[in-house]
Amino acid sequence: MSVNYAAGLSPYSDKGQCGLPEIFDSPEELRVKVQELAGMIKRASYVVFHTGAGISTSCGIPDFRGPNGVWTMEEKGLNPKFDTTFENAIPSITHMALLQLQRVGMLKFLISQNVDGLHLRSGFPREQLAELHGNMFVEECTKCGKQYVRDCVVGTMGLKPTGRLCDVPKVRGLRSCRGKLIDTILDWEDSLPEKDLNLANDACRKADLAITLGTSLQIKPSGNLPLLTKRKGGKLVIVNLQPTKHDRYADLRIHGYVDEVMTQLMQHLNIEIPIWTGISTKIESSEQKFKAEIVSNCNGDLNSLECQKSKRESCVEEVSCLPKRTKVETPFI
Repeated sequence: MSVNYAAGLSPYSDKGQCGLPEIFDSPEELRVKVQELAGMIKRASYVVFHTGAGISTSCGIPDFRGPNGVWTMEEKGLNPKFDTTFENAIPSITHMALLQLQRVGMLKFLISQNVDGLHLRSGFPREQLAELHGNMFVEECTKCGKQYVRDCVVGTMGLKPTGRLCDVPKVRGLRSCRGKLIDTILDWEDSLPEKDLNLANDACRKADLAITLGTSLQIKPSGNLPLLTKRKGGKLVIVNLQPTKHDRYADLRIHGYVDEVMTQLMQHLNIEIPIWTGISTKIESSEQKFKAEIVSNCNGDLNSLECQKSKRESCVEEVSCLPKRTKVETPFI
C-alpha cells in the first residue's frame, strides 16, 4: 500500500519559495569545503545533524521545493513524479553514513523532518533520533504509548485511528492493553511531539556543531532548531543545493548533492560507509525499556524489506502521553 503524503495533508498556503535555482560548487571548491567540514567534525565535541527531504531524493522520494519537488510541480500545473513508494524505498548513502557516524561516536544526535522511515530502516537507534513530523510506518497506542514499527505504511495520517489495537499485556499478563492505535503523521495544525522536540532542543543546546542536510529550513519550529546551537556559541554548516532561510548564519555553506558530500566526508574521516543489507538491525535502548516489534503485515511484494520475516525488533521510545504536534517539511509518496 502506498500513500500520497502530500495529498493527504490539509490545504496549506504558506509553502515558501519553490523551485529556486540550484547552486553547485565546483569540484575543487566542493573538495575543499568538505575537507573543512571534516576538520570541524574532528574538533567538535557534540555534533548534531538535521535532515530534510533532500537526503531522500536519491531514494526516489521527491522533495517539496526542489526543481522537481511536489509543490514546485503543482505550481506549474504539473503532476509530481514518484520513482518509488515508501515501502520500496531503501536507505541512501547519506542514511548509511549517518548511521556509521553514530556508531563511531561522532554523531551524537539526529533530528529529522522526514516521514519516510528510512533512518529507522537503516538501523539508526531510536533513542538518538528525533522524528519531528512522524513516521509513515509507526503507529502509537493512545492508552499506554507503545509504538509499533510496521513494514507497510500504516494507512492513515493526521494522528487518526488506524483500526488496530494495542497488544501490550497488562500486569501479570491478565489481558492486553487494547488501546486504540493512531498514526504518528502530523498535519499542519498539529504540534510537534513533545518528547522528540524536547530531546531535539536539548541536543541543539549541547551541540557545538550543527550540520543540516537537504533542508531549506523554511518550516517552523524545526527549521529554527539549528539556531539554538549558534546562540550557544556553536557553529552551523548548511549542505543544500538551494538557498536556505538561515544561510546568513552559516559558518560554512556547501552546495552539492548530499550523497556526494557524505561520500567525500567519510573518506576524509577514514570511515567506511556500510552497505544496507535489507535486514533490519536489532537496536537496544541504553535503558533497555523501550522496545517494539517491527511487524510484517503487508500483502504486496516489498522486495528488500523482506515481508516474509514475520517479526523483527527495533527500539522505539514509549511515551506516557500523546502531546499535540506541529507539521513540517518531509518527503511524501
